[in-house]
Amino acid sequence: MPARAESRPVGAESRPAGERPRQPRGPATVVDMRLHVVDHPLVAHKLTTLRDQRTDSATFRRLADELVTLLAYEATRDVRTEQVDITTPVAATTGVKLSYPRPLVVPILRAGLGMLDGMVRLLPSAEVGFMGMVRNEETLQASTYATRMPEDLSGRQVYVLDPMLATGGTLVAAIRELIKRGADDVTAVVLLAAPEGVEVMERELAGTPVTVVTASVDERLNEHGYIVPGLGDAGDRLYGAAE
Repeated sequence: MPARAESRPVGAESRPAGERPRQPRGPATVVDMRLHVVDHPLVAHKLTTLRDQRTDSATFRRLADELVTLLAYEATRDVRTEQVDITTPVAATTGVKLSYPRPLVVPILRAGLGMLDGMVRLLPSAEVGFMGMVRNEETLQASTYATRMPEDLSGRQVYVLDPMLATGGTLVAAIRELIKRGADDVTAVVLLAAPEGVEVMERELAGTPVTVVTASVDERLNEHGYIVPGLGDAGDRLYGAAE
């Protein structure tokens, strides 16, 4: 059964008496930004194991990879295609193929690298770029220290990979750089999001063609800028703490 992201505004709920509240599900629209929270039992199952502090790095990497592929299914729902004529062993027919220019997948280093294989498994013909960004843990502001991607992204669909949408600063900075280079359709694929980060993106990227696809919108950020309940530092849990 494919994952689904039902259309309803964030925060809107309609449920029978006694039924537990459910995650808000997208798309939620503020100008041009959309939010999709993927609702599927396999997504919830894998995310629960990722959250568990007892999960070791090897298992965390494997499950993150699997979870990203499930999120990628929803993230690529509007990937651009073109019609193509083919001949089967039985008859001539028409189908579709990915159109040019090919989509660009951009993981944000370092934690976004742990999502790359899961994304390109579904989009093997996509091109891959990289953005190196670091967050100042005192100011919570993001800065770019390296990029490797085309200067001209005109007409390109871009998929940005970052495990956590926490304060929103890193993704806002990354997406602004992509838009500056000409990208006209940007989708951010994140494992978890915080309401504060979603609000920052809605405000700072108003009027920008952006979609956020995530497995969950959690409760809040704590005083250190970590998502609660979250899953901890995604980079450390993927690769171990780097001092």
